[in-house]
Amino acid sequence: MGNYFHHVLIGLLALLPMANPLTSISLLLGLGGKLPTVERNRQILKASLYVALIMFVSFYGGSLVMQVFGISVPGLRIAGGLIVTYIGFAMLFPATTPDETEVQKDFLSEKEKATPHFRDLSFVPLALPGAAGPGTIALLISSASTLQSTYQTLPLVIHLAAATVFIITALIFWIALRCSGRIMKVLGESGIDAISRVVGFLLVCMGVQFVINGGFELASTPMH
Repeated sequence: MGNYFHHVLIGLLALLPMANPLTSISLLLGLGGKLPTVERNRQILKASLYVALIMFVSFYGGSLVMQVFGISVPGLRIAGGLIVTYIGFAMLFPATTPDETEVQKDFLSEKEKATPHFRDLSFVPLALPGAAGPGTIALLISSASTLQSTYQTLPLVIHLAAATVFIITALIFWIALRCSGRIMKVLGESGIDAISRVVGFLLVCMGVQFVINGGFELASTPMH
């Protein structure tokens, strides 16, 4: 039992700084500030489930997927950086063209038009790359590889600890995003718009840094 709690503590200390919920809170404030409360809460729940799912898949199958498709960790970092940069630009320079959901309404029936349609932020960008970004995925894949090289077969305590860490992380993510509603009420529409642009600039910087780090990693990797 002591081993179990030790592994859970180590896992949380390693994972939480990477899966920083503050990033997703900023994204939710910037992109989902106008969502109705019920819809926002629904998307937060979905995003939390996606975060847990991405972590499970990355830990247990990430290495295999990367081998099958020939993806390297530097490549993962660069791709993640490009996604983050794109999202940052979209927040920094909001489109002045009609919203995608408004354009799509022209192709809907009268019954479908009566049902509100909202942009789904739960998977991209809240879960990926918000909480389960390239850094989180790379950490989980490298941790799984290290454990598999240490043990011939992973002991039950490792499986239980990993599941506990992923569930606790997703729960913390859900609680943090649910608290963002209070922040939205205090800031108002103009405050959210200002934060959206600031966060957009920071995301562009983060994305570029991801690409730079991935490029340096790629350059230092010996060619086979």
